[in-house]
Amino acid sequence: MASNGNKMHESEKVNTNIVTLTRFLTEEQAKHPEATGDFTLLCHALQFSFKSIAYYIRRATLVNLTGLAGSSNITGDDQKKLDVISNDLFIEAMRSSGKCSLLVSEEEDEIIYFRDAKDAHYAVACDPIDGSSNLDAGVSVGTIFGIHKLPPGSKGCKEDILKPGTELLAAGFTMYGASAQLVITMRGGTVNGFTLDNGIGEFILSHPDMRLPKSRAIYSVNEGNSLYWEDKTIGYFNSLKLAQENGKPYSSRYIGSMVADAYRTLLYGGIFAYPADKKSPKGKLRILYECAPMALVFENAGGQAVDNNMKRMLEVVPEHIHDRAGIFMGSYDEVERVKAFHK
Repeated sequence: MASNGNKMHESEKVNTNIVTLTRFLTEEQAKHPEATGDFTLLCHALQFSFKSIAYYIRRATLVNLTGLAGSSNITGDDQKKLDVISNDLFIEAMRSSGKCSLLVSEEEDEIIYFRDAKDAHYAVACDPIDGSSNLDAGVSVGTIFGIHKLPPGSKGCKEDILKPGTELLAAGFTMYGASAQLVITMRGGTVNGFTLDNGIGEFILSHPDMRLPKSRAIYSVNEGNSLYWEDKTIGYFNSLKLAQENGKPYSSRYIGSMVADAYRTLLYGGIFAYPADKKSPKGKLRILYECAPMALVFENAGGQAVDNNMKRMLEVVPEHIHDRAGIFMGSYDEVERVKAFHK
């Protein structure tokens, strides 16, 4: 009996050396002697907003937070009640951190400046809840964010955020589904994934150093828009439906929530696309808080991201804070195939 008990004990051994997001950020900060800790504090404020949004989404149906709020945002999307709450949570988290000088949100017409934050050196762009039209159906949604560092001496102005993705200091997203999954990366760094443990209220490192497969026969796109696609776009996607070298066509996987589709593509490989078309000539997704942050994540994970002109997405400069672009992103070889079709 004793030996059986020992075997059971061994099989139920618990890993106590867990890496929380807080620990991860502290250890990363320690690698940089010049660090002031301001970036770490800003990230703590971000993770608080992610935890809060995850909490409200889990309880949305129970406390009547589903449905429309009766207004629309600057980009013309009808606002859900949770859009408004999540936006307010994000604003207060950035304000209270004392480290954010200005915030661009999909839900706000103009830039929000935090002039009381005298020692703030960061500008943040976010989509508080991407894919919120799926909320009432219980489909995974997410938050996307990008962080820029202000130039020396700047107190925070529009030019500090209207920059290409190559200037991003950090970026990532949180997906709210069966569990809350946070993916974060820094400029020139690796991509790391964390899972929210609701029991202890911490994001736990679950996917260290995430890497995209170099190729995978999976595509993710809303084919309901194909009527409006350009000829080259139609030709590319039609080619995926033909038998490939292995005798099989590509598989189609599309959820309709950018964060959920991007996360699946990041894990399994393939291509995600939301191309510009005749109906939306500049594209549908916003550069500052959707395209550029995702592009940094995908490039740092070994993939690529380009716009409709096949320009590197991270080099696209937004003309205004809600500027849009088409995007193709995914495994390195899959994006190479896209570029070859659009030559």
